[in-house]
Amino acid sequence: MFETLGFEDTTAREVAVWFALALGIAFGFLGQRSRFCFRRAVAGEATERRSAAGVWLTGLAVAILGTQALVSLGFVSFEEHRYLAADLPWLAIVLGGLAFGAGMVLTRGCISRLTVLTGTGNLRALTVLAIFAVVAHATLKGVLAPVRTALGSVTAPLGEASSLAALPGGAWVWTGLVAAAALLFAARSGARPATLAMGALIGALVPLAWVGTGYVLYDEFDPIALESLSFTLPSSETLFWAIASSSIPAGFGVGLVGGVLAGALVAALIFRDFQWQSFETPRQTGRYLAGAVLMGMGGVLAGGCTVGAGLAGTSSLGVSAFLALASIAAGGVLTSRLLGEASAASSGSAGPLATPAE
Repeated sequence: MFETLGFEDTTAREVAVWFALALGIAFGFLGQRSRFCFRRAVAGEATERRSAAGVWLTGLAVAILGTQALVSLGFVSFEEHRYLAADLPWLAIVLGGLAFGAGMVLTRGCISRLTVLTGTGNLRALTVLAIFAVVAHATLKGVLAPVRTALGSVTAPLGEASSLAALPGGAWVWTGLVAAAALLFAARSGARPATLAMGALIGALVPLAWVGTGYVLYDEFDPIALESLSFTLPSSETLFWAIASSSIPAGFGVGLVGGVLAGALVAALIFRDFQWQSFETPRQTGRYLAGAVLMGMGGVLAGGCTVGAGLAGTSSLGVSAFLALASIAAGGVLTSRLLGEASAASSGSAGPLATPAE
């Protein structure tokens, strides 16, 4: 469709950067106001977990419904997308998901949340974001790539069953089941309607990105990748572009990350939430750095973060994305409990100590 839009001196890739920038600004603004974060849904005090899970699941429901509507209308196809690969690299996904889940608890935020926090003046989040990007790039193309290759070689043949759409009932039955369960939980979560609405708007950005890159900006002579919200590969791309922009053009990921930082900054300034924050102790610094490494490597192995695999990936109904999300959740819950038990033992209290959310 891109060739019909009248752009003569601009390529689809260049327009995709501005498109991603707009999406990122919206995500950053909404994420800052709603505190949208998967970690808050699996770790912390029970009431806060339910509320955060309700907001996140609202976004999930909207993302899946919107994306599958686009698929049914023929605007988007995931037939050759990695989320629907016939061979499932289950070992890499499970281990990567567990590592990412552990890392997001150690850093008190998934990478999307930490990108938002960076825009609000949080230097802890900025440090994690930088280390995350370095480790992710090393896992993709650097010294850690052999680990990724070795784990990724352990696969299970799924064939057509790589998508829930191939299971009895078809795409809309499974879409309806997942969306209904998510919305039912959200309705009972106790989250404020305004916050749930912001979660829904964040979810709507997922199909908007799919149709933008997969249909509106599709150029058969110079095609761009089908992409949606994600933070693992985009963070790596942004780091590489920042240090070699004279030889590497910006892409969708660079625009997305830049937009999230800008959107969060605008929201923080408007609502007077901007505040410089940094590490308080060397032990805290070590904990955050360890979490950044785990998320960087885990995000690549799992095929994405809580937004890339969890929100955008599951909207494709790919089995690999649901496995990644479940593994991330399991890693987060397990690490939260272990840290809680360790804190309780060291303080002599009878129960685990809740870790306040960022």
